Amino acid sequence: MMMELHNKPVEEPESYGFPPIHNVVIQGTHLSAHNLDQYESSSATSNYHVQSSPSSLSFSANGSPTSQPDLQSNQSSGSPINQSCLTNDGGGLSHKIRELESVLLGNESDVLDIYGITSQVRHNQVSSEEQNWKQMTEMISRGDLKEVLCACAKALAENDMSTTEWLMSNLRQMVSVSGEPIQRLGAYMLEGLVARLASTGSCIYASLRCKEPASAELLSYMHILYEVCPYFKFGYMSANGAIAEAMKDESRVHIIDFQIAQGSQWITLIQALATRPGGPPHVRLTGIDDSTSAYARGGGLDLVGKRLSRLAESYKVPFEFRAAGISASEVQLEDLGVQTGEALAVNFAFMLHHMPDESVSIQNPRDRLLRVVKSLSPKVVTLVEQESNTNTAPFCPRFAETFSYFSAVFNSIDVALPREHKERINVEQHCLAREIVNIIACEGVERVERTELLSKWRSRFIMAGFSPYPLSPIINATIKTLLQSYSEKYTLEERDGALYLGWMNQALVASCAWR
Repeated sequence: MMMELHNKPVEEPESYGFPPIHNVVIQGTHLSAHNLDQYESSSATSNYHVQSSPSSLSFSANGSPTSQPDLQSNQSSGSPINQSCLTNDGGGLSHKIRELESVLLGNESDVLDIYGITSQVRHNQVSSEEQNWKQMTEMISRGDLKEVLCACAKALAENDMSTTEWLMSNLRQMVSVSGEPIQRLGAYMLEGLVARLASTGSCIYASLRCKEPASAELLSYMHILYEVCPYFKFGYMSANGAIAEAMKDESRVHIIDFQIAQGSQWITLIQALATRPGGPPHVRLTGIDDSTSAYARGGGLDLVGKRLSRLAESYKVPFEFRAAGISASEVQLEDLGVQTGEALAVNFAFMLHHMPDESVSIQNPRDRLLRVVKSLSPKVVTLVEQESNTNTAPFCPRFAETFSYFSAVFNSIDVALPREHKERINVEQHCLAREIVNIIACEGVERVERTELLSKWRSRFIMAGFSPYPLSPIINATIKTLLQSYSEKYTLEERDGALYLGWMNQALVASCAWR
């Protein structure tokens, strides 16, 4: 590489300086100086003055750096340059120019290395893109629905719109609400991706609510899911077992249920308390509502109260129902109607994950509610939650987690309800699809489905001042008996005082108690 360096005369302190040098050509590390003798002869009679302005570095039209000091000659001032400056320091001048060349240009091999590295990076980028397209094409050709869904989620997260839309068009040919479990799940996950792409997740979530069937039909779909899969029964039975164990010697019991739904959980507890040695206690039940359950009931909490009151009367259990028409995130101590002389039990079954936490609101309603409950000094608090992390996980890990979790759920439904079952699509669409779409398509306050692993719930309860209340072995045995009525692929595991219900290798629901 060839580069010309033009250097005007510079006066050093104490009248030491270099003569003007023109046409000095640097070629690699070789310096060619033309007609040095003429500069020697002219320097003896020339005077130079250096301005105080610093030298500047610019680049010529071909990209070569050129040093251009701001210098002016002045015939009336300055010291004459001694002829010996050049003859005595010729080697020093060459050395200084080589140093300057090295600083500005680097070695020739370094420049070549830079071009080589840049070329290699570009080549690697192209190769990587080609490899990605090849992999995606192979995924589609072999029908790997999970990988194509995850690739589409990744492209969407990276704002790669062309890849996203291309994958979505292929996914539409791969999913079906009436196909294999993975195809049915894929249909709802694709709907979530489309909604996220269009930023209409909350709208679709709301529209699914608006398209709900009549309340009686929705209640029937919820009942089908309750019967064909043991998830709710497992949660309710384990929580009831912990409450019955904690209240075995109490004469007055107050239960606060933060999501009473249809009140189905309390049927078996009322029946169990009726057979307690020494007679049943007086039971007061405070029910807090949620909008979905209210719609399915087709009315307010008074319907739940009347139903449970009739049941308790038939079993001769003293019973009182109290409706609390307030959102759980806004509840205050006075809303709960706690009285002295009562043993208090609090039930959190499948509801705390709907409470916003610190990642959504600085008020952190999730932890605030736990502190409120702790201040009531309950004898037992029961927690039943989905064993899944969709709260603070980034989008792509959350998408993969949702796929793994609901794959197990859809497979379990497939075993219980034949493909041709006319209500199966309705059960999946109205009881599961809305949750899936919300997890995938929504963010911030609009994402209301925010499940956490039991390890995280444990941290929250401990921070609120609770201590674990280990579940009785009797509860474990009772649930094992329950599972005999279902597929052998369901699993039950006891770990660290908690129970986990799973499908094959996937834990789905965790249940534990606190005090």
